[in-house]
Amino acid sequence: QVHLVESGGGLVQAGGSLRLSCAASGRTFTFSRYAMGWFRQAPGKEREFVAVISWTGGISYYADSVKGRFTISRDNAKITVYLQMNSLKPEDTAVYYCAAAAGPTKRRDEYDYWGQGTQVTVSS
Repeated sequence: QVHLVESGGGLVQAGGSLRLSCAASGRTFTFSRYAMGWFRQAPGKEREFVAVISWTGGISYYADSVKGRFTISRDNAKITVYLQMNSLKPEDTAVYYCAAAAGPTKRRDEYDYWGQGTQVTVSS
């Protein structure tokens, strides 16, 4: 069984920063062989792609809405993926989920494992 556990969410003012973490575990889960992505879902909206990083960390993609403000990174030794979020805006408010896929994809349906999510609220 695979567990992805997000942390680091909270309430922040517009213009502020947060760093999300996602720790992975599981006897049959080789973290370093999976691309790791972040998605978010705001109330009443579809879950949308935010960022993804390849298993080596050499490739990353971002949604246009977060490009230049968010940075995804990973530490395979710590079995953790991060999302550094700067210059936060009220429209970034959502539940943020990490997920694991075979490759660095933006497609939600290509992710095999999901965390439970962490709430990020940005006040204006």
